[in-house]
Amino acid sequence: MDIETVDFLIIGSGVAGLRAAIELAPYGNVLVATKDVPTESSTEYAQGGIAVALSDEDEVGIHFDDTLKAGDGLCREDAVKILVGEGPERIMELISWGAEFDKNGTRLDFTMEAAHSRKRILHSHGDATGKELERVLLNKVRSLPTIKKYPFAFTVNLIVKDGECYGAYVLKDRKLNAILARSTILCTGGAGQIFARTTNPMVATGDGAAIVFRAGAVLEDMEFVQFHPTSLYSPYAPHFLLSEAMRGEGAILRNVNKEPFMKQYHPDAELAPRDIVSRAIISEMVKTESNHVFLDMSRLDNDFVKKRFPRIYATCRQYNIDITKDLIPVSPAAHYMMGGVRTDTDGATNIKGLFAAGEVACTGVHGANRLASNSLLEGLVYGARAGKAASEFKIQDSKFKNSELVQYPSGYHSIPDHDEIRTTLRKVMWDRVGIIRCEESLVEAKNKISGWSFILDKAFFTRRELELKNMLTVAMIITETALMRKGSVGAHYRSDYPEKGEYRQRHIACRKENDAISCNFGMGREKV
Repeated sequence: MDIETVDFLIIGSGVAGLRAAIELAPYGNVLVATKDVPTESSTEYAQGGIAVALSDEDEVGIHFDDTLKAGDGLCREDAVKILVGEGPERIMELISWGAEFDKNGTRLDFTMEAAHSRKRILHSHGDATGKELERVLLNKVRSLPTIKKYPFAFTVNLIVKDGECYGAYVLKDRKLNAILARSTILCTGGAGQIFARTTNPMVATGDGAAIVFRAGAVLEDMEFVQFHPTSLYSPYAPHFLLSEAMRGEGAILRNVNKEPFMKQYHPDAELAPRDIVSRAIISEMVKTESNHVFLDMSRLDNDFVKKRFPRIYATCRQYNIDITKDLIPVSPAAHYMMGGVRTDTDGATNIKGLFAAGEVACTGVHGANRLASNSLLEGLVYGARAGKAASEFKIQDSKFKNSELVQYPSGYHSIPDHDEIRTTLRKVMWDRVGIIRCEESLVEAKNKISGWSFILDKAFFTRRELELKNMLTVAMIITETALMRKGSVGAHYRSDYPEKGEYRQRHIACRKENDAISCNFGMGREKV
């Protein structure tokens, strides 16, 4: 086993990982490990924009209230105050580094999205905001000589002893390496690929949550999975995200009979919170015995639509859909994890020396349902905070020695029916642990996933098999916590418990104990 020592290890290169690396650069050598190319992350695909209270008609306090309302009673208020309060500074910093946000004349152009009470969504090149953030952050990273990128490196496990993290075991070129670091930041993104329909890229297989679970970290709010209401529905196309900003600009949802329906479900119609819109679409699909509904932009000006959504327009044209005049077939898809490894507002986990930021982390910012376009802002704000905290962390009197590194078995395990298990798992999660849940469906999912538990205690040496192991781990945790929460809160909806339930403002924490998942209801809006 080769051993490399750095000051700081960052796992993941989305907006949170890159912003953390920039923060750490003055304090030592930084290694950014990614399992694919550095540009492949959910950041790359973020279309709609980034929410921030910078317009004349907006205030930080209003952004705070909107975030709490969307979170349905489970946001941690101290974490939300930090998000909305530090957000403007992080955006102005990006602009100083060369970020180009769309303007109306000489002023920044803000748009509306669901559950926001003000126009506060900044966007870039119409619908390529994430791509612009990634460009700016990568350029900044390239200008800092202390940051080294480590692509096509799959993090297998963390190096943990006596509750302290010393780095990670990383698989590169089918060889296991130990990366030792004085502090480690996890920025691995989400887990959308455990569902059959998802807007997430192929890399989003829940690796970070599975890795920290095996290491003994506490996971929280894992039952809260946000489903985006509108992804392109076509047998010939991927599950391409159709930005919420389209509805913010005036697009209307229609069922297959071409009838508008959202007013029947919520007074805000198309601008209702995402969980409500997703369930409304599912209800209409059931009523009309169809696989999709339509998104209609035909009443908007053609030139405006092309300029505002150039990427979406071009992608849909590839599949013979003209969004300026055609009804666009859409249906919901798994989109964002509100839960993750529990951290404080500096990104610190219960394992010393281990920090987390971005979608893999759970600060309590999003509560039970993320407010649209708060995710990129969270990556910037909490990536910077985690980087600062990691730079100041020092392990006290470490007794860890290189000789204590785990020697992985030399024998190679394989999963002959890997593709079949992966496909079946994703279908089970979509059908049984999706937008609408009940005890019967969740128990069926749990039993099915348990049948693959033999995979979890084996060592693998290929990315696909390691991903499947992690997907099974995260799928089981989500199913267990969804069973435990007997009530409907935010994105978690139980048809057998449609009311909020006894523990409506309590978080579910889970961790590994004796090779099993141990879950319990913690407190409510308390500080971590």
